[in-house]
Amino acid sequence: MWPSTRFTDLVGTDLPLIQAPMIGPKPALARQASAVGALGSLGCASMTPDQVRAEAAALREVTDRPFNLNFFAHVPDPEDPARAADWKARLAPYYAELGLDPAAPIAVTNRAPFDAVMCAVVEEVRPRVVSFHFGLPPAPLLARVKAAGAVVLASATTVEEALWLEANGADAVIAQGAEAGGHRGIFLGDDPARQIGTFALVPQIADAVNVPVIAAGAIADGRGIAAAFALGADAVQIGTAFLLTPEAGLSAPYRAALASAPSDATALTNVFTGRPARGILNRLMREQGPLSPTVPPFPTAAPPLGPLKAAAEAQGSGDFTALWSGQAGRLAREMPVADLVARLVAETQATISRFRTP
Repeated sequence: MWPSTRFTDLVGTDLPLIQAPMIGPKPALARQASAVGALGSLGCASMTPDQVRAEAAALREVTDRPFNLNFFAHVPDPEDPARAADWKARLAPYYAELGLDPAAPIAVTNRAPFDAVMCAVVEEVRPRVVSFHFGLPPAPLLARVKAAGAVVLASATTVEEALWLEANGADAVIAQGAEAGGHRGIFLGDDPARQIGTFALVPQIADAVNVPVIAAGAIADGRGIAAAFALGADAVQIGTAFLLTPEAGLSAPYRAALASAPSDATALTNVFTGRPARGILNRLMREQGPLSPTVPPFPTAAPPLGPLKAAAEAQGSGDFTALWSGQAGRLAREMPVADLVARLVAETQATISRFRTP
């Protein structure tokens, strides 16, 4: 039924469908996605090496199907103590409102780029797929990843980024449109306002590169999957549509925000991490952004928000939670992963069949 098998031949899955790597959902989401024939993905940028090992082992206890380990490949910005101090001062009234001590120790957020330590974990775990956001790691590390037998995927937000990724060793390119939830994969520029939409980006990248192309951004049902294939994609990556599955294990405020969000609910913001990402508008975004030039560099904006998020969620509020979501959030459905994947396949088959020549 699929117009192209280049992706499934490359990675060994039954379906040309990737469950997008996301920080927030529980690892059970990736386990079940792989078990039912998609490519389950673990967002490893927030994990320690031991956590990556443990989650990969837990996934293999459920299925022997391929899975994806995803890492960040950004070049860290220099720390800016003045902006960090200003950010904490701006958050101080929220701490007071929630009865928190702004001087209390704060847990450090792990968003480090892929390094030799994590590369050694990849060599030990030997996943079928490793994907990167914000470009690719240094060539010696990438060579080690490929020598470990991994297929390498990476995100592009422009044709120029796609060509760079292909030239520098990516085996397939994820064409991430402006509609996608979470962080922009942009790495050759710094202006998210210029990012183009998924269905303008996919055919341009498909015409420009020779490797398989994966469409990502506001694809949440069979109509979107079929449209992506019609435009030249070999597979699709879906994130937001999986967030209301029980396996994702989101907090009650997050689930409520997704279930009730209007169609224009999302915006790009940097106030949660220091890098632009798409999420559902909430109090912090409205009052401090959505985009602020004074937020500390990625990822140092995030740690001071941890206590606020925990305290607010305990009261049933998502005011300080990063509610990552793409623009097709209203299409997300509450059902188990297995049922959702089966529904996506059936919808895609029905849509493609409607346009086939008798």
